[in-house]
Amino acid sequence: MGAGLEDLFGHQQPGEPDETKGERRRALVVAAHPDDADFGAAGVSHLLAQAGWEVRYLVVTDGSKGTDDPDFEPARLVATREQEQREAARILGVRDVRFLGFTDGELTYTRDLLGQITREIREFQPFSVFTHDPEPVVIQNMFVNHSDHRTTGLATVDAVYPTARDRLNFPEHLAQDLAPHKVRELYLWGVNEPNFEVDIGAILDTKIEALMAHASQFPDTGFAEQAREFWREPDGRFLEQFRRIPMWA
Repeated sequence: MGAGLEDLFGHQQPGEPDETKGERRRALVVAAHPDDADFGAAGVSHLLAQAGWEVRYLVVTDGSKGTDDPDFEPARLVATREQEQREAARILGVRDVRFLGFTDGELTYTRDLLGQITREIREFQPFSVFTHDPEPVVIQNMFVNHSDHRTTGLATVDAVYPTARDRLNFPEHLAQDLAPHKVRELYLWGVNEPNFEVDIGAILDTKIEALMAHASQFPDTGFAEQAREFWREPDGRFLEQFRRIPMWA
């Protein structure tokens, strides 16, 4: 048994599953590319793992476009980035990483994409799901939100509600013994209007270590200090910020 959430999160903490209702201490993090989960939710993932939660990463695309290095052929890059993501997850205490394998930079919203994410939710039965905010095209007037991020976020939001919940969505899952599942909390990162913050000061070094595991993406050792400043607030705290949406029963 890990530490209590109040000990790790302080005054603003995620909801707790009700085990009498069959709810499980599980969190699913759905990211467009290898390294996105670590940018958006490595801190909260590590804290939940410390609290005894089972955390799983689901990576939607293969990361095959993410390099300027002419020595990286796509197949080698895909294999490298998968290995890097698994190593980052190990550092954080994330128990499992799944890859859907859609082509990086070419992700579109399809019934197949929605069905695959829905299937992962029904199989894993998470209490909470973390993913990209699909709404902003520009984040904080600083970043363009990658189209793969927006597509992943929207498909994940739709999978959480209503498709994973409703029995007659993807009824073929029933034949695979995958029952409908109600996610209780949804968290979105890359937001313009956060309403939930996680103080990651105590575990910032672990988050940065996980990011540095993506060596194909961050070969410059100076990235670690840049990352440290990126999550620093004017008051000196280090935060991950989300939109938190408690789901109706």
